[in-house]
Amino acid sequence: MMNLKDLAGKIGIGGLLRKAGVHKIIEATGQVPVIPGLLLLAFVICAIFAKWIAPHDPLFNQLKHALLPPFWMEGGTSAYLLGTDHLGRDILSRLIGGATISLEVAFIVVALAGIIGIAAALLSGYLGGWVDALLMRICDIFMSMPYLIVAIVLVAVLGPSRTNIIITLVVLGWAGYARILRGEVLRIKQGDFIQLAVLAGCSKTRIMLRHIFPNIVNPFIIMATLQLGNVIIAEASLSFLGLGVPPPYPAWGSMAAEGRNYIFESWWLCVWPGLAIMLVVLSCNLLGDWLRVHLDPKFRQL
Repeated sequence: MMNLKDLAGKIGIGGLLRKAGVHKIIEATGQVPVIPGLLLLAFVICAIFAKWIAPHDPLFNQLKHALLPPFWMEGGTSAYLLGTDHLGRDILSRLIGGATISLEVAFIVVALAGIIGIAAALLSGYLGGWVDALLMRICDIFMSMPYLIVAIVLVAVLGPSRTNIIITLVVLGWAGYARILRGEVLRIKQGDFIQLAVLAGCSKTRIMLRHIFPNIVNPFIIMATLQLGNVIIAEASLSFLGLGVPPPYPAWGSMAAEGRNYIFESWWLCVWPGLAIMLVVLSCNLLGDWLRVHLDPKFRQL
């Protein structure tokens, strides 16, 4: 396999950067984001098997063990590897429990918003006319709203719960999928194979589902991977403000909010959930960039 140095020498490193950019360098070297992929996989495994992996009950209080530091610090113990919070609850167990909530919300929101967005994109892009105009004006309205501010208002009105967070983020998130995927549908619609399907007498529904939909799956996968990180940040922000999953259930955002009152004497209360959010979001973004390079034809053209 040609390495980066050989490739740079062949076409010139300046030319490489001008023509290809960072994404083409990733493609040219064939590098797979192993570390982000493994990190995301680890969080998913923790979320699925939280009940068996967590060393303690994340809701169990032991005030005599309150604010214990991580095990490598003075006063720490191996029974609580990452320390305990102000109520004596195990931080590691609550991080694992928080992974279940954050990733569950993220995957459900991305799936539901994606389904609605794909349906709107197919109808708008293929049917055109008043259907296209109506759906795109609705998309414009939703996309013009400040995402997080509107989410805060809606969840505050509906009440803090996991279900209300999912509903709110789906309502605010589907338009982005619809707008971007509609462009792909318009491009695919002009293809010869679509014209042949029309001449063959295929119905509009069959053309959209059998001929157009499979060709917009790759762009959707790229968008969905990138949006996972955005949804996790939104859920954590709502939880931080007290609008997420109500206590005592663990959520990364609410854990960070609880720890801010002890930031100077017990830094681990807010550092660990903040680090978890950062690692998951960064992993999603890096994996999404890698998928875009390998699944988007525009990035495969040198």
